[in-house]
Amino acid sequence: VHRGTGYLSRLSTATYEDARATVGRFVGADPDRDVVLFGKNTTEAVNRLARSVRIGPDAVVITTDLEHHSNDLPWRARAGARLLRAGVAADGTLDEDHLDHLLAAHAGRVGLLVVSGASNVTGVVQPVHRLAAKVHAAGGAILVDAAQLAAHRPIDMRPHDDPGHLDFVALSGHKMYAPFGTGALVGRRDAFGGRPDHVGGGTVRAVSATDVAWADLPDREEAGSPNVVGAVALAAATRVLRRVGLDRLAAHEDALARHAVERLSGVPGVTVHGPPPGRGSDRVGVVPFTVRGFDHGLVAAVLGHEHAVGVRSGCFCAQPYVRRLLGLTESDADAHV
Repeated sequence: VHRGTGYLSRLSTATYEDARATVGRFVGADPDRDVVLFGKNTTEAVNRLARSVRIGPDAVVITTDLEHHSNDLPWRARAGARLLRAGVAADGTLDEDHLDHLLAAHAGRVGLLVVSGASNVTGVVQPVHRLAAKVHAAGGAILVDAAQLAAHRPIDMRPHDDPGHLDFVALSGHKMYAPFGTGALVGRRDAFGGRPDHVGGGTVRAVSATDVAWADLPDREEAGSPNVVGAVALAAATRVLRRVGLDRLAAHEDALARHAVERLSGVPGVTVHGPPPGRGSDRVGVVPFTVRGFDHGLVAAVLGHEHAVGVRSGCFCAQPYVRRLLGLTESDADAHV
């Protein structure tokens, strides 16, 4: 890919670049002003953006208490940016009043608002276009971690002059029925400049003993031989999702989630967390619950080994959010570490 003029090289390059265009269309990216960068997964995409995006030296990055660790820890590690967190309401949704307060207090210095499109813990779907309009009014941009959203709801980045425009979207192939090991970061071309996040083959136009001329995007940000099969499979998955219809999938998923929550809520000792489906809060089909008096690992083991019901137990790589849902103080949580 990008390395030769023979038939197979040209075919591979054309197929790979067609996959890039397909993923861009899936999220409604502007082919002239946005770029699709392939990588391993959403985690790598967020880390890439955290290290590469250009924001002011005194900028603040605002995240939320709903986030997966992959949309939290990379921003803690970013040099020169102060990280703030918008809180969680009692029902597990974003506390937008708190977010509004943070945006107003730091207007003009907000570099990025980074939010999950849908929570992997409660399934809560964020009003990303409304949040985008708010952060744009404060002078910042928005990243949507769409790992949990992309296979469940339509994504439209919207035109750049739309107040609700999504500046960056990150997603993972394996959450969309594609293979593991591929994902994408889609966002503004003008946000990337200078030395790329990863360097190596394919990222340059020319190299001397003392200097480097970096290649244009997207090549500059995709060092080494790319995962061509993964990119093609990701593009194929997006075509299937569009053909089936994400609105149709969402309606079916909502019916299943309502049924599950209704039945689980009637079991003595079981608490279902997060807002109920269909009551003013949009949710993807994630149903978190606890069983009073029983360890989460034991519940998962019994369901799996005795009933062939596969569930995930633990904190789902979102410990701050789970602590808040369970009403734990920091000292309570530290006692279980």
